Amino acid sequence: MNREQLKDVSLYLITDRTLCTARCPLYLAIETALEAGVKAVQLREKDLSTRGLLDMAYWMKELTNEYGAQLFINDRVDIALSVEADGVHLGRQSISIQAVRKIAGKTLMIGVSTHTIGEAIEAEQDGADFITLGPVYETPSKAKYGKPIGLETLKEVKSRTTLPIFAVGGIKPGNVRKVKEAGADGIAVISAILKAQDIKKTTEDFLRVMK
Repeated sequence: MNREQLKDVSLYLITDRTLCTARCPLYLAIETALEAGVKAVQLREKDLSTRGLLDMAYWMKELTNEYGAQLFINDRVDIALSVEADGVHLGRQSISIQAVRKIAGKTLMIGVSTHTIGEAIEAEQDGADFITLGPVYETPSKAKYGKPIGLETLKEVKSRTTLPIFAVGGIKPGNVRKVKEAGADGIAVISAILKAQDIKKTTEDFLRVMK
């Protein structure tokens, strides 16, 4: 695995099945986004049992394979290896990057959640392949991380690291152009797509601006 595999990824979709409805369950929402052009999905369902998460990871791997997209598993290196996912995504309380490398070698890409310039620099020094950085704007899902970092922090991180940066937090089609101009290589979204009235159109709107 290497960063070259991320060069065509401008929109990184993170799952949260609690945002989905009976009318549009997670499987259908993810497939719709993939049909519209999403090239990377992160499975992030923290409340599921190991067996439940593994089952979901298997069908999601089949789905992402069908659309030529990449699959990342939140935290769980064991599940990522079991389903032959493309990578894992680590939070601040997760297993270390070094430990993942010992377990998985170079078979998995490693993404890391960062919220400050220092965390971004540390992630690069520790060997991450890419980072998510945010929250750029206010958003309920990232409120626990404090005030939004804003575009200036994004610009500074871009100037001080070589890692691909996926900006996250409160990003919508209407502000994504500013995020891109500030240096984001891509954007990571949850509710902006999963809660959209028209997932296909919203996904296409994001991708259109990112191009």
